[in-house]
Amino acid sequence: MASVNTGQLVAIVGRPNVGKSTLTNRLVGAKISITSRKAQTTRHRIHGVLTTADAQYIFVDTPGYQTRHKNALNRLMNRNVTTAFAEVDVILLVIEAGRWGSEEDTLLAMLPAEKPVILVINKIDRLADKAQLLPFIAGLAERRAFAEIVPLSAENGQGAEALLKAAAKYLPEMPPVFEADDITDRSERFLAAEILREKLFRNLGEELPYGLAVEIERFEHETHERNELRRIHAAVIVDKEAHKVMVIGKGGEKLKRISTDARKEMEKLFGGKVWLETWVKVKSGWADDERALRSLGYE
Repeated sequence: MASVNTGQLVAIVGRPNVGKSTLTNRLVGAKISITSRKAQTTRHRIHGVLTTADAQYIFVDTPGYQTRHKNALNRLMNRNVTTAFAEVDVILLVIEAGRWGSEEDTLLAMLPAEKPVILVINKIDRLADKAQLLPFIAGLAERRAFAEIVPLSAENGQGAEALLKAAAKYLPEMPPVFEADDITDRSERFLAAEILREKLFRNLGEELPYGLAVEIERFEHETHERNELRRIHAAVIVDKEAHKVMVIGKGGEKLKRISTDARKEMEKLFGGKVWLETWVKVKSGWADDERALRSLGYE
C-alpha cells in the first residue's frame, strides 16, 4: 500500500456509557465495537483501524473505567484501560455534554501528564440548552491543559472529521501497521462472539447486566464455489440456573430471536452466509474467577 505519513495508537477512554464504542465505529466507518445502553457493554480492548491518504489511525476502544464493581472481571477491564495509557500516542477522553462528575475526576487524575489528551464532548445533539455548551467547555479547560477540546455527536457524525484532524497533529510519523482495507485486528471468531453478546444485552432488558458471556466453541469457514459459509457454534455462559431460563425464554423463543438477530448482523459484517447454533451453559461465579475469565478470552 502507499506510504502513510502519520499514524499510531489513539486510546478512547471514559466512564461507562459515554459513547466510546459508538465513536470508535463512527471513526472507523464500520461496526467493530458492540453497543447498548448498558454500562460495560465493552469488556475487551478493541483496535479499530482507519487509513486515509495522510494517516493511519489505530483506535483503542477500551472498557468504561469502573469504580463501583470490584470483581475479577472489572479488575481486568480496569487494567486494560490503565495499560492503554502507557502504549498509546494520544488519548481521547470522552465525556457526555453537560456532565462531569467524580468518575471523570478519578479518570482524569490517572491520565499521564506527558501524553496529549483530547477532551471529546459527546452527545452535543442531546444537550437541551445549547447555550450551556460554551460555559461548560470553559470550565473544563481549567481542569487540565487539554491538547484540544472537540464537541461532537458520535451518533450522527457531527464533529467527527474535526476530531480526526485534531488527533493527527499528535501522532508520530511512521509506516502503516495495517493494510489499507483493514478495519480491526480482531478475528471473525471474536467479532461473532461480540455480536451475539450485543444481541443478548439488547434483548434481555435489565435482567442480566453483567451475568453473561459468550464462548465460540467452534468456528468453521467453508467455501463452496463462489459461496462462503461460516458455521458457528456458540455457548452463552450465565451465572445461575435461573438466568438460563431467562435467556432461553418460553419454548426457546427468546434465544431463537436473539440468535436470528445475531446471525443477520454476522452475515452483513462477514459478507457471506452464517449458520449459527447457540445454547446456554451455567458457570457459577465465572465473573470472579480469573481462570474462567482467561478461558473466555479475557486478558
